[in-house]
Amino acid sequence: MLPVLSVALLVLGQAAVARAQGMRRAMVVSVVDQAGAPVAALTPADFIVREDNVSREVLAVGPADDAMEVAVLVDTSAAAGREIPNIRRALPGLIEVLTRPTASGQHNRVALIGFGARPTILADYTTDRGRLEKAVSLVWELQPPSNGYLLDAINEVTQGFKKRATARPVIIVITAEGPDPNTSYNDRVLTPIRETHTNLNVISVGAPSTDMSNDGRSRDRVLNDGPPQSGGLRERLLIGNVLPEKLRQLGEVLTHQYRVTYAHPDSLIPPERITVTARRPELVARGLVLADPQARR
Repeated sequence: MLPVLSVALLVLGQAAVARAQGMRRAMVVSVVDQAGAPVAALTPADFIVREDNVSREVLAVGPADDAMEVAVLVDTSAAAGREIPNIRRALPGLIEVLTRPTASGQHNRVALIGFGARPTILADYTTDRGRLEKAVSLVWELQPPSNGYLLDAINEVTQGFKKRATARPVIIVITAEGPDPNTSYNDRVLTPIRETHTNLNVISVGAPSTDMSNDGRSRDRVLNDGPPQSGGLRERLLIGNVLPEKLRQLGEVLTHQYRVTYAHPDSLIPPERITVTARRPELVARGLVLADPQARR
């Protein structure tokens, strides 16, 4: 009976290994150096993935070369008036980077949306760089002067991602600090960002807002909590002169991300918190778990 028992144990062991190997989840991860530039040529040994503070085995690392759907939200309110020339100067560099073909030959789809007075599509999702650059000429401070409606714009964009079941959604916000009397409050905005696995990036220009109204607090919570929760960038610039450099750098980071695959145990209870870090202390990793079509919830 010993040989039979050994064979049975071997078969069960192989089945368990095969089953464990099938329990995988993937993250899209940005890794930047101290200057904020993307870091290349990293391997599984360079990443640490934790679920609820429990380390998981990193199985594979490769380029995240699936096409993105990127909504670029631009402030056209009165608060952004003096920064509009800097924004217009910065957008072509971002567009040039985002419209390059990916390593697998795919093309990202990019939209340009203003949110002064109301969310307004300046260029719908397209792979056409020329069409997007032409839409940059439509970025003007609205007359008469108006407030911004950023949270409403984010909410409408994420609802579109949800309807289209977008595989790799990204939002880039370029905003000044100013009044934002939205109809969408923070929970109504942060929830669909999480549900659609949207990567939210925010670059604001000017001194931090002192608006303590409900609208102001909702705006601050989305802009401050949304990016770290979704693996995105949150950066404040005191002056807009460096905006062209910062937007081009953000485009380079987004187009040089990693797909990190790690072992995920089969469980009825999903983890509350998933984090990714770089082993090298001088590097910063920001990650977002990709939607799992077979997830239980």
